[in-house]
Amino acid sequence: MMNILVVSQYYHPEPFRITDICESLVKKDHNVTVLTGLPNYPEGKVLPEYKFGKNRYEIINGVIIKRTFEIGRGNCKSKLFLNYFSFSISASIKAYFTKDKYDVILFNQLSPIMSGIPALVYKKRHKKKILLYCLDLWPASLAAGGLKKDSIIYNLFHRISKFIYKSADKITVTSSMFKQYFENTLEINSNDIDHLPQYAEDLFSEKYFSENNSTYAKNTYDFVFAGNIGDMQSVETIIKAAYELKDYKNIIFHIVGDGSKLNQCKKLIKTLSLKSVKLYGRRPLSDMPKFYSKADAMLVTLKDNDNISNTLPGKIQSYMAFGKPIIGAINGEGQKVIQDSECGFCCDAEDYKSLAKLILKFSKVDNKEILSKNSYNYYNEKYNKEIFIKKLEEALIELEDK
Repeated sequence: MMNILVVSQYYHPEPFRITDICESLVKKDHNVTVLTGLPNYPEGKVLPEYKFGKNRYEIINGVIIKRTFEIGRGNCKSKLFLNYFSFSISASIKAYFTKDKYDVILFNQLSPIMSGIPALVYKKRHKKKILLYCLDLWPASLAAGGLKKDSIIYNLFHRISKFIYKSADKITVTSSMFKQYFENTLEINSNDIDHLPQYAEDLFSEKYFSENNSTYAKNTYDFVFAGNIGDMQSVETIIKAAYELKDYKNIIFHIVGDGSKLNQCKKLIKTLSLKSVKLYGRRPLSDMPKFYSKADAMLVTLKDNDNISNTLPGKIQSYMAFGKPIIGAINGEGQKVIQDSECGFCCDAEDYKSLAKLILKFSKVDNKEILSKNSYNYYNEKYNKEIFIKKLEEALIELEDK
């Protein structure tokens, strides 16, 4: 049994898989404490039940949660900047002064990379080792967001990122293409990095909802996108594809999620006078199987950007675990997975005309069941949750013993 400190800026009720990972480690009889911030993603405002010092200490499903001060991310760059640094500073202070003893540290590395500084503080003060689980490459994410690589800010964060990555005792990555970036850009030997792709939560593979639980009329072909609606996801590609198919009244698009680009997507739908695109807003994770079960195929899109193409969106694993065909407008790792698994069709990122053609092609194929089976089988072979937790547990034990 290990006492594990997890450093993650995001945690329940925010929609990230780290919650399920921590609860799974508890089920393996480990003690897990999460050092995290105040829930404000993706809306940008701290939830009322966590304001004014409320619920700074919780125990949920066996996981001890210690929350530290954080400014909500808002909807502008200046507020996001404050969000990033407020957590890094306040959590670092908490990590420095805590008297709690842990055997090993797990840093769940999303954006920003600075959220790992508290893990480094605890490591140095208590002489413990860090496993860094990389889901988001830095400073590549800054370049993907439009920051020029020759800018002072980019170069500053390049140094910070390199320092934090090199300070980790072990690195695992969600995408195999991340290794090349570590090697070429950060000058970190990729032989020391393990590939540990994400898995889907249990409710996707269990398929609770019966086929009689109808959400959509089935004289239609229904295509579902579920997840964050931000700049990186390029959901407008789906909306533009829907416009290309506006004369096909039996093709319906369902977009489930929230994010910084939701209002922009609403305006685009209104501008194009689209009746075939339905928005549902943010829904709890427990609602997702209901939407998945009535989809003929799931949609995945990303922005056309070399840095983003290294990423494998976690929704792909969820789609596959539910045994759904996938149609994508995505480059790099995501496109490779869809092609290798033979679970659907894929075109290049942001190519809405080709996406529309693939959707039309899918609606006419006879072997949809084969695509579904390929999707489910590939998930169980490559992304099974039990395999993930076993590998993560072994990596943590290895660091504890060193």
